[in-house]
Amino acid sequence: MPIYEYQCATCGHQLEAMQKISEESLKKCPECGKDTLQKLISAAGFQLKGTGWYATDFRNKGKPEAKETSTQGDSTGGGSGSGEKPAPTTETKTS
Repeated sequence: MPIYEYQCATCGHQLEAMQKISEESLKKCPECGKDTLQKLISAAGFQLKGTGWYATDFRNKGKPEAKETSTQGDSTGGGSGSGEKPAPTTETKTS
């Protein structure tokens, strides 16, 4: 159930109430007793955890890039025209 924030327009009292989405909004202030409570808009206080969810929009930040599947003798980058450079290879020559 979501937690809603309310503020009284008369006395300024603020409160939080755990309510179902289908429930009516609160109207009566518990401090002054007047029907002047207004629902406030606030940030959601939840975080998605587990596989498939990322804490930020940058899911690959700090992670190595995926390996390419091109052949060793292919110098055109797979011929896809994507403009990506093939991964550099290191060779050691022995005399």
